[in-house]
Amino acid sequence: MRISDLLQKNTMILELASTGKNQVIEELADKLDRAGKLADKQKYIEAIKQREEQSSTGIGDGVAIPHAKTSAVKEPAIVFGRSKSGVDYESLDGQPSHLFFMIAASEGANNEHLQTLSRLSTLLIDADFREVLMKAENEEEILTAIDEKEKTKLDDQDEEEKPQDTDEKYILAVTGCPTGIAHTYMAADSLKDKAKAMGVSIKVETNGSDGVKNRLTPEDIEKADAIIIAADTKIEKERFAGKLLIDAPVTDGIRRPEELITRAVKGDAPIFQGEGGGGSRGEEAPAKQKSGFYKHLMNGVSNMLPFVVGGGILIALSFFFGINAADPNHPDYHPFAEALDIIGGGSAFGLMIPVLAGFIAMSIADRPGLAPGMVAGLIASTGDAGFLGGIIAGFLAGYIVVLLKRGFTFMPASLAGIKTILVYPLFGIFFAGYIMLTFIVEPVQAFNSMLEGWLAGMGTGNIVLMGIILGAMMAIDMGGPINKAAFTFGIAMIDAGNYAPHAAIMAGGMVPPLGIALATTLFKNKFNKQELEAGKTNYVMGLSFITEGAIPFAAADPARVIPSVVAGSAVAGGLAMLFNNTLMAPHGGAFVVFVAVENWPLYILAILAGAAVTAVMLGILKKPLK
Repeated sequence: MRISDLLQKNTMILELASTGKNQVIEELADKLDRAGKLADKQKYIEAIKQREEQSSTGIGDGVAIPHAKTSAVKEPAIVFGRSKSGVDYESLDGQPSHLFFMIAASEGANNEHLQTLSRLSTLLIDADFREVLMKAENEEEILTAIDEKEKTKLDDQDEEEKPQDTDEKYILAVTGCPTGIAHTYMAADSLKDKAKAMGVSIKVETNGSDGVKNRLTPEDIEKADAIIIAADTKIEKERFAGKLLIDAPVTDGIRRPEELITRAVKGDAPIFQGEGGGGSRGEEAPAKQKSGFYKHLMNGVSNMLPFVVGGGILIALSFFFGINAADPNHPDYHPFAEALDIIGGGSAFGLMIPVLAGFIAMSIADRPGLAPGMVAGLIASTGDAGFLGGIIAGFLAGYIVVLLKRGFTFMPASLAGIKTILVYPLFGIFFAGYIMLTFIVEPVQAFNSMLEGWLAGMGTGNIVLMGIILGAMMAIDMGGPINKAAFTFGIAMIDAGNYAPHAAIMAGGMVPPLGIALATTLFKNKFNKQELEAGKTNYVMGLSFITEGAIPFAAADPARVIPSVVAGSAVAGGLAMLFNNTLMAPHGGAFVVFVAVENWPLYILAILAGAAVTAVMLGILKKPLK
């Protein structure tokens, strides 16, 4: 399959009208949609923007390659756009972008499609080729230039790179990006071209959406003088233990290949020790990758959420038979309610804190951290140290295993398997468990009791203020770190037996999509057709407590939408506290309101009041469309 099979005259814009990044994305997506290539334009645009959040696809040299692989694509296609004046696309080199190739890959795209889409990105490294595209006067000239360049490229790829029987340096490289369509192959070609110019022998493995290509063999690795990993996705590194390893983002492979190859040739890199820990010159942290407390905590929270949601709704369902129907000693007892409570509360909720701690530890120390983290989390749970104790357990276990990895570097590589299945679990579980039992559980349990007593003794004014703050936090970034911090606090309070804060949190989280949906119903002249359709979906998302339904509206018009949803959520959260609402289920939205909320009529009033505030503010702030 050739590029011209995917890029056609009806998917080209020779002079873009857009002057900004988001406008370019929408203009190109609209062109694809009108050509019949998309099943859902709005969903495709959201997928493109999500990819941009990971790293800009403005690769520099005046080129941007926005791309996404999603079910919103009906058939794989490419749309070309050109802006002679240039657009600020947040490029890696800070320069305006002039040439845009938007790649649309369907979820079911076969390897041939993916290879063709990926090949396009590698052609654009050539400055002469880019100049030809800039000067082309019509669509036919562009297609002819691409066909000729692609033919040359395919002729040059007939032979794979192989180790050379010479005394020159032999370098290996691995490239990969989250989508695996463009950056993966651009980095590979950039490294190969620069190595050829420098007289360095290189072999590059690509980890793309069509699988691993040109895989490095044990013989390659044995002979290699150094390894370059230019990737923003997980790469199998253990095979490189004992080798000089340079770890860099995929964009460095595209923009800085000479620097990476020079470092590899000079041996300016640490020795990768695998599971053993630090290198002889110290560990080199992957460049520009997210790390730290928030990353590890969110890894635990995201893996815990299925237990919270599933278990919480099952607990709420047990309330249909009566609030005390799960208690065998209560007159309202029902055996099915007891079963629901055991499954949801005793089992799913029982695993909540161990899973949280286990995956925090795993984020820190990789797989060896899981078992110590879960055991330490279970000790926190059974010792009434609660949610806070689980967080402490996860970080404690994770860093204990990191220290163990460093401490057992003296063991030979032939015993690496023993470390994973015996040393790390044995000492990790013991030290994490002993420290939790001896030093952590009792103080955290006392702190939780003090916090619960403080919350219970708060006056009405302070309670309402807390509700306002928690509600606003749920809306300020709609699923981001502030939203997750509020939600995590609410879960901790439920675990401590205080059900009021989470009532404000769920109310605040339901308001943004509900308020926007209401605004699209009441003020139709202020939203375009796609937004009106999305507004209908937001009714369902709001009722389901899925705050993220508001994100597309906020991204399109943040100055008006964000203040409106924050104000509405703050009102809902404050009223929920004022009305003394409590929520015994951590998730479920409208599905649990009638059975898990105390004073549920007033709770519904709080949510409706917040949604009305958001809708009215949007109606006032947004201007009518022409």
